[in-house]
Amino acid sequence: MTEPDSTFDSAAELLGRITEQLGIQLGHVHPYARRPRKHDEEAHPPMNVPTLVTPAVARAATAPTLVAVGHGSRDPRARATLNRLLDRVRELRPGLDVRLAHIELNAPLLDTTLAELAAEGRDAVLVPLLFAPGYHVTHDLPAAVAAVPALRARVAEPLGAHPLLVEALADRLAQAGWTPEDGTSRAAGVVLASAGSRDPRSGAEIRRIAALLGERLGGAPVVPAYVSAATPTVAEAVRTLAARGRHRVAVASCFTAPGLFATRAAADAPWIAAAPLGAHPALARLVLHRYERVRTTLPVRELAAV
Repeated sequence: MTEPDSTFDSAAELLGRITEQLGIQLGHVHPYARRPRKHDEEAHPPMNVPTLVTPAVARAATAPTLVAVGHGSRDPRARATLNRLLDRVRELRPGLDVRLAHIELNAPLLDTTLAELAAEGRDAVLVPLLFAPGYHVTHDLPAAVAAVPALRARVAEPLGAHPLLVEALADRLAQAGWTPEDGTSRAAGVVLASAGSRDPRSGAEIRRIAALLGERLGGAPVVPAYVSAATPTVAEAVRTLAARGRHRVAVASCFTAPGLFATRAAADAPWIAAAPLGAHPALARLVLHRYERVRTTLPVRELAAV
């Protein structure tokens, strides 16, 4: 039997001691812990570090609630469309409390929303998602505010004759097929279709919108028309333009969302019919503009004394 190899024994002993010491050191180490690197901290901030709030977001959180008031519709697309519009408003003003309410037909109804705001101790600015003065704007909305005396609130102007509205109308027409050449063609014309009202101020405002749209389209004639409560109807306005040699007639949809009125107006279009304005970016900016005019010209906390 040969003698044991002393060199091997010595190396084995040394390896055993190294292994023993390594095991002791590893016992003090958490298996999956590692020192966080800078990019890890940026991507995953510690849970106990408060989120930074910018001054703009802080101001928006304490500003009056923007209550966008739609008429209401049995068409299920209407509410979804208005919600998308208000999502754009929220993107423009992060942190601002923006709520949708309806005069009738759809929840949440306006009176319910106002009661909730009063219970929360909030102030509010009501922005009608309507285009002209009429019974809803001049009577229904002020009456709804008066019915909740604990709420400090004011009603903004309707969307009305404004360059942002005209931008949205012209863009929807272009999406439907209207071209710059149509604006200067002697054969083309536009019918501006809206809901209609017996209030003469409403008709005057729609006529102003029509005039601004005509200028935007390069001088094309734009005839206002109404689906209810006023004349001319869309079909009558189409015939008026045809009598003037304008047989290429487009219908511009002065409606915020799909519904019965928008469908009826489109059905009378002899050529193209634009889609309702919906969540158009310019319309979202106009909603916020109407809100800001009320909020900045008269502080809401003073409204109770007005």
